[in-house]
Amino acid sequence: MTIRVLLADDENLIREALAQMLGLQDDIEVVAQAASGDEALAVALKVEPDVAVLDLQMPGRGPRPLDGIEVAEELAARMPACSSVIVTSHGRPGHLKRALAVGVRGFLPKTTSATTLGEVIRKVHDGGRHVDPELAAEAISAGDSPLTPREADVLELAADGAPIEEIARRASLSPGTVRNYLSSASTKLGAANRHDACATARRLGWI
Repeated sequence: MTIRVLLADDENLIREALAQMLGLQDDIEVVAQAASGDEALAVALKVEPDVAVLDLQMPGRGPRPLDGIEVAEELAARMPACSSVIVTSHGRPGHLKRALAVGVRGFLPKTTSATTLGEVIRKVHDGGRHVDPELAAEAISAGDSPLTPREADVLELAADGAPIEEIARRASLSPGTVRNYLSSASTKLGAANRHDACATARRLGWI
C-alpha cells in the first residue's frame, strides 16, 4: 500500500529535494506540497494525505500565520486519519511538548536523512510515534514553562519590540495589565527586562 504524503516547508529547495528523495521509495508518494501553514491546511483538506510532514515555522499571509503545530492540531480535529510529523531546525523543548500535546506523532530535526524520515513516515502511518532522542532529552531537562498562557501571549507580542500601547491594542488589554504581565513573566524567568525575558522564552520554545 502506498502512503500518501503532504510536504509543507517555506524553503522551496529543501521541500522539492525532499519530495524527490521520498519519491524514490516504492511505498511513499508525495501527493501535494505547500509553502505555508495556511496553504498546508487547505491542501491537506483537499487531497486528504495519510501523513503530513510539516515545517514548524512557516511564514504566511495575515498578522498571525499558522505554524506547523497549529496545522497539525487542525488536522487532528478535522481529519484524524492523517498523522502529522514536525520537521524543524528549531527543536526547542517547548515546541516538542506543545506538538505532543496536540497529537503530533513524529518530531524530527531538519538534519534527519530522507531515509530516516521515510522510516518515521511508515511508523506514524502504522500508528506509532517517533521523537528524536536528543530533542526528547532536552525537553525533559528544560522542565515545564512557568508562564501562564496570558503571560506567554503578551511576551510573544512583545518579542518584536512593540511599544506597550501597541501590545495592549493587539491583546485587547489595558496598558497597565500588559505591564503587569510582562513584569510577572520577567520575574519568573529571572530576566532583567522584557527583552531578556522574550529571548529566554524563545530559546526554550515557551513562546
